Amino acid sequence: MDDMDMTTSDTSCKVSMLFNFDTIDACFLSNGWQIKNNGMFAATCIGTVLLVVLVEFCRRIGREYDNFLTRQFQRQAAHGTFAKKSESARTAVTFRATPLQQLTRSVIHAVTFAGAYITMLLAMYFNVYVIFCIFIGAGLGKFLCDWMIVTVGIDDVQDETRKLEETTICCD
Repeated sequence: MDDMDMTTSDTSCKVSMLFNFDTIDACFLSNGWQIKNNGMFAATCIGTVLLVVLVEFCRRIGREYDNFLTRQFQRQAAHGTFAKKSESARTAVTFRATPLQQLTRSVIHAVTFAGAYITMLLAMYFNVYVIFCIFIGAGLGKFLCDWMIVTVGIDDVQDETRKLEETTICCD
């Protein structure tokens, strides 16, 4: 059972459970997404790349939104906008997202999850070209949407370097 033909009223879809190089008459996700010419297949490949880039973008948006909420909370804590109890000095405060913030986080997660799930379903058609496009989209998405930026305090680095220089390896 390496190939299955799923017939419709006037055309048939090529669906294979093995790695394949099918282009014309290949179907993805439904009979309505049947490749009838090279242009449709090129559009499918480009769409697949863009879908995976979108998944990476949504992952980044989710992280950035969480970081935004954290920074906002830290600013509020630093400015003392939280009531202090007079009987004990508070050493920590806890942040809990508002219902709107949690709804926003949930929507971002749902969109990311849906995109990743559709990508997984596309990969399950075992079309080598589409799988290769998924890999390209993942790499392109990482390059475009997850650029690494790290902020290091200069004083912290200088203090650590000074500590390393002061340490003696052997004794006199």
